[in-house]
Amino acid sequence: MTPKRILLTGASGCVGHYIADALIQQTQHELFLLVRNPQKFRLNVDARPGVHLLVGDMRQIEQHNKLLKTIDVAILTAAVWGGAQDVFDVNVIKTIRLMNLLDPDVCEQVIYFSTASILDRDGKPLKQAGEIGTDYIRAKYACHQRLSKLAIAPQITTVFPTLVFGGDDTKPYSHLSGGITEVTKWIGLLRFLKLEGSFHFIHAQDIAQVIAHLVEHPPELGDRRELVLGSEPITVNQAIADMSAYLGKRIYFRLPLTRRLTDLAIALFRIQMAAWDRFCLGYRHFTHRHFVNPSTYGLPMRCSTVAELLAASGVSSPRVPPVAIAPAPLVKAESGSAE
Repeated sequence: MTPKRILLTGASGCVGHYIADALIQQTQHELFLLVRNPQKFRLNVDARPGVHLLVGDMRQIEQHNKLLKTIDVAILTAAVWGGAQDVFDVNVIKTIRLMNLLDPDVCEQVIYFSTASILDRDGKPLKQAGEIGTDYIRAKYACHQRLSKLAIAPQITTVFPTLVFGGDDTKPYSHLSGGITEVTKWIGLLRFLKLEGSFHFIHAQDIAQVIAHLVEHPPELGDRRELVLGSEPITVNQAIADMSAYLGKRIYFRLPLTRRLTDLAIALFRIQMAAWDRFCLGYRHFTHRHFVNPSTYGLPMRCSTVAELLAASGVSSPRVPPVAIAPAPLVKAESGSAE
């Protein structure tokens, strides 16, 4: 197989680290890893030949114009989370600019990272995300709206991660994994509440497995090119029950926390909520009809259950002896439907 020239932006982030590690360890492709601060990149770029660390900023992406014209696969994970002006500049304007600098006759695939927060349950754009979402969510919504107008549009595979966990001694923690130990401290109270809602989650290593597969097996004509990344959907109540069992906490009863009671508590304690937070409180079921994960392509998953997720996040269980979880090997699989 002819080695490809692959660009990965946001390589110093949590997901970026996992993708870079998978591509370094499991392929012989020539890699160009774009980072703003090389001191934040924890992997060994000398692990094999053909791995290049590019120090630069998405705001000056034009500096890499010549390189971009030679790229076979562009994996775009770079994003700014806060600051309205920076968020729109990087997440929309410069991201679109990068895609326009690619050569549609050379680049066989762009794997663009969006967020599942901008989609409804049927995979359609969620208008509230574009109207009242956070700066980050509104920017991702705006960028998604522009993709179909680009010359490179037929080669774009857009992935929409759900709740992302991940991080270890060699990779930075995701925002959610960084706070998971705080959630476990509240399990003594949460286990006695009954809450309506459901969601997907996915570990960054499982994201990396899907991306590595897509690099080798780009979607074919007729395949889905908009892929929600997530585990099987799980209800909030089941997640709390699984977490309680993992932590050795018994559930004797559960009190329903209804929408009316929630609204009453918000009014009583004068809790200030942004419009997007209030929408999420009412929407409750952040699940999707169509989603993918490594098992979709016949690959092993690192985290498919809450217990596996807690163990991978370093949360110990009195019932489960600690087990070192090695990175899952990439198993070659034939490209199939993403449904």
